[in-house]
Amino acid sequence: MPALVLRLLLLLALLSIELTQAAEVVVHASRQGGVLLVEASAEIEADLLQTWGVLTDYDHLSGFIPGMYVSRVLARDGNRLLLEQKGEARLLFLTYPIEVRLAVAEFPHERIVARAVAGNFREMVGTYSLAARDNRVTLRYEGRLVPDFFVPPLIGTLVLRRNVERQFSALVDEIARRQRGALEKRDR
Repeated sequence: MPALVLRLLLLLALLSIELTQAAEVVVHASRQGGVLLVEASAEIEADLLQTWGVLTDYDHLSGFIPGMYVSRVLARDGNRLLLEQKGEARLLFLTYPIEVRLAVAEFPHERIVARAVAGNFREMVGTYSLAARDNRVTLRYEGRLVPDFFVPPLIGTLVLRRNVERQFSALVDEIARRQRGALEKRDR
């Protein structure tokens, strides 16, 4: 009988882990002339501070964001910083290198606004926003991109949507992973 109870508890623990990871990521991408627009969102079973901590862990983003090879803070002054990121966007046999320096403004626990100041984008502006309610966080991203390299019109939005979907999902998964770790640590 104790073995059955132990198995049941293990099953419930595994189910709760799966539920934490089951945040649905929704991504929409469109193109208006040479401008690529993207929106992504997910509702995560996580603490606002934990979510903010992952979003602002700039020097470690390349450790869990697919296609990102470098992410490092070059300078910081309070809630403003200069961030360098390098990586690539891929679709099938096409690879697009990404190199950008971002001026980032943090509005703690509410919003992060990043704007390209150097790199291979003529324009790149992105905003993460957070809203907390009942032990859940709604995370949203809105981006406006004008690459300084050719992106074929028919596949540009597909490349953008697929890459943002992969990267945003990885971000959500990392938030869930750290949230589980914090809960396990607390329960010890």
